[in-house]
Amino acid sequence: MIVPPFLRPGDTVGVVSPASWFPYDELADGLRILREDWRLNVLEGESLHAVDGPFAGSDDLRRADLQRLFDDPTVRAVFAARGGYGCYRIADGINVTALKANPKWMVGFSDITVLLSLFNQAGIVSLHGLMPRNFGGFDRAESLESLRQWLFGEPPSHYAITGHPLNRIGNVTAPLIGGNLTMLINSLGTPTDFDYAGKILFIEDIDETLFSLDRMMMQLRRSGCLTELAGLVVGQFTDMRINTSLPFGKDSYEIIADGVAAYNFPVLYNFPAGHVPYNLALPMGKEVELVVKKGNGRINFM
Repeated sequence: MIVPPFLRPGDTVGVVSPASWFPYDELADGLRILREDWRLNVLEGESLHAVDGPFAGSDDLRRADLQRLFDDPTVRAVFAARGGYGCYRIADGINVTALKANPKWMVGFSDITVLLSLFNQAGIVSLHGLMPRNFGGFDRAESLESLRQWLFGEPPSHYAITGHPLNRIGNVTAPLIGGNLTMLINSLGTPTDFDYAGKILFIEDIDETLFSLDRMMMQLRRSGCLTELAGLVVGQFTDMRINTSLPFGKDSYEIIADGVAAYNFPVLYNFPAGHVPYNLALPMGKEVELVVKKGNGRINFM
C-alpha cells in the first residue's frame, strides 16, 4: 500500500460533498481551519452548493466533482465535507487511473467508507477521520489534531485505550481495513467489497436497530468474511435503537461478541472512532499492530 505524500502549508486540497447535502454556512469553521490554521489552498466543489432531494446535487454532479479532484495532479488531498448517503450511488463510475499515478489522501468516514474502499483497491492508504463540517466543534479538538498529524507527516506512534470486559487477548500485525458496518455489508459482492483475508477489520455504526446489527454480524459470518480475519477493532455504535415490543436482550458489543465467538483472532472493543466527537483518525490500508491485553489495548503504527 502506498502512503500518499504528506501535506505542507501551501498545498492544494479539495473539499466536496459526495453524499448528502447540508447548508453551506455549516462549513465555515472547517474551511477557515483548512485555509488559515493549516495554511492550505482549498478548492471547493460544486456539490457544496448543490441540492437534489437528499443529495448534494445529482449523481453525475457529485461523481464529476470527485473525478476532477482525483484527476488533478496539483490536488494533494480530498476531504468529504460530510457523509450521510450517496457515495454508494456513484462509486462504480469513478476512474482511479490518475490516483494510481498520483496518489493523494482521501479523508472521511461513515458513507465515505465506499470511497475508502476504492482507495484500498487502488493500493492507496486513506484516512478514516473527522470531516470539515465538524472541524470547528470545541469537543473535537483531539480528533482534529489526530487527523492533522496524519496528513502533515507527524503520525502518532500508537493509540492506547483502557480495557473492556469483552476484549479478546492477542497480538497481530496486518493491514487495517473497514469503516461503517452498514456500508461494508451493503458492499459485499460488489466492486467496492473489501478483501477481508489477513486483515484487521475496524467497524462502527449509528442509528441501527439491534436486530439489524445482529443480521449484519451474521452476514459477515455466513459470507466467510470472518474466517481468515486477522483481528477486529470495534469502534462506537451510537444511538442504537431498541425494539420495545420485542427486546433483543443484548447490547451492541454483546451482539458483536456473539458474532465472532467462533473465531480466535484478537478483538478490541470501545475504540474511540465513529459518529462521536472523540473520533481518532485511522490510516485505512496501512499495516498496523493490534495488541489486546487484559487491562488495555493498543494500535501501534509502523
